Amino acid sequence: LFNMLQNDLYGARFLDLFAGSGAIGIEALSRGAKEAVFVDKGDGQISCIRENLKTTHLEEKARVMSGDVTEAVRRLDRDGKSFDFIFMDAAKGQYLHFLPEVLRLLKSGGLLVSDNILQEGDLIESRFAVERRNRTIYKRMREYLYELKHNDELVTSLLPLGDGVAVSTKR
Repeated sequence: LFNMLQNDLYGARFLDLFAGSGAIGIEALSRGAKEAVFVDKGDGQISCIRENLKTTHLEEKARVMSGDVTEAVRRLDRDGKSFDFIFMDAAKGQYLHFLPEVLRLLKSGGLLVSDNILQEGDLIESRFAVERRNRTIYKRMREYLYELKHNDELVTSLLPLGDGVAVSTKR
């Protein structure tokens, strides 16, 4: 993905939601992004992001936000922030809850990358194809993918790599 985006990253503003270790945002910074904002809720993840930024000497270009992603996105929106790239790697089934807020932060022509959108490379069409405890998750993922593909603001491609990636460009 980064090899394809290499020329567009220079000088870009990058938002890494559910950042985990911060590897994706750090990669964007190392390839020329002007700024990266990292958002995660867990203390362990926040410590890991800060340590990785320190190790890579990229902390001056980074902002680390600890807390609920929805609240962080709303705070960024209130602050008038916008981003060229937004990467989301949420647990399955959560994306739909904050898509409208995320889209407000994405610049026109910006790229939204939603990771982990499929189950073993497939979109689960039937609720009977998964265990009962997972039905709500897969229903939400189908709704999210439907919204991405039918949202007038977005042009979206689904890539069946690993557990899937949706790449959406804002018109």
